[in-house]
Amino acid sequence: MATISSQQEILLMTGTSFSARAFCENDNNIGNKNLSEKERLEEACWNGLLHDMLPEICSQAGNTNKMYLWQIKEADSFIELELSEFPEVADRFFSIDPYNFITEKIFN
Repeated sequence: MATISSQQEILLMTGTSFSARAFCENDNNIGNKNLSEKERLEEACWNGLLHDMLPEICSQAGNTNKMYLWQIKEADSFIELELSEFPEVADRFFSIDPYNFITEKIFN
């Protein structure tokens, strides 16, 4: 019998007031001032600040299983967060990552 698991993708746009605001409130480390905006956003997510920044997305109604951040992918204007109950390959067909379906659009 196949195991049914939950997966979630979150795209965080860089170069926005949201991403700049999140770092001002949570940046206590002086060494982080040399990091780029994407690097600081990634570090904040790895440090567990995702639930503080986006509580409405992270708390899913009806899902009692804990979701873990397994991977962060960096793109030109966003970073993609992949959350799931355990490490698993995401299905590209259902992905919200534009780089996954842009090639399909070109062929249409």
